[in-house]
Amino acid sequence: MKCDKNTMLLYAVTDRAWTKKKSLYEQVEDALKGGATCVQLREKDIDEKDFLEEAIKIHTLCKEYKVPFFVNDNVDIAIKCKAEGVHVGQEDLAADEVRKKVGENMMIGVSAHTVEEAKEAVRNGADCLGVGAMFQTSTKADADVLPMEVLRDICDAVDIPVVAIGGINKDNIKELKGTGIDGVALVSAIFAADDIESECRILKKLSEETVSE
Repeated sequence: MKCDKNTMLLYAVTDRAWTKKKSLYEQVEDALKGGATCVQLREKDIDEKDFLEEAIKIHTLCKEYKVPFFVNDNVDIAIKCKAEGVHVGQEDLAADEVRKKVGENMMIGVSAHTVEEAKEAVRNGADCLGVGAMFQTSTKADADVLPMEVLRDICDAVDIPVVAIGGINKDNIKELKGTGIDGVALVSAIFAADDIESECRILKKLSEETVSE
């Protein structure tokens, strides 16, 4: 399955740390109503059974909105819930090993922090890249901030969609203009918002303006 760069425009990455009065499912639905073009389910602290149940429910929701659904890190869960994609980091299985497990019909996203990591991911069959962290982020406190020129060089070096991630919000997103990205992956900028739906409308418009050059 090829990755359509248009579906990378506003890539919502879940984090249940921000669930308050609403469930994660309800938050994701609000994001989809607001125009999220892709959803990645990221879970670090729940067991496999609950993870799978949640993945199936949220994948079904994403299908209603015709938005691709990715699972972060857990290849087995992605296979079991028949996700459109799975995203892996540099410490996880390489894309070619993931491909052997998932077959040809699932998109594989890979995190990259250097041009060489990006090229290697492409050689191994990645369908899209997540590049960052672009700004300081509370989601990954130990993440190094990537120089803007490295993001630009990665975009120039590969021919698959590139999504910027890490500390991006409506106040700094325009700083990414001209880098060549196809979209932004957002965590707290979406899920910590009091009104997720309206925030996504704003963020989607800003993302469209940012990737337009």
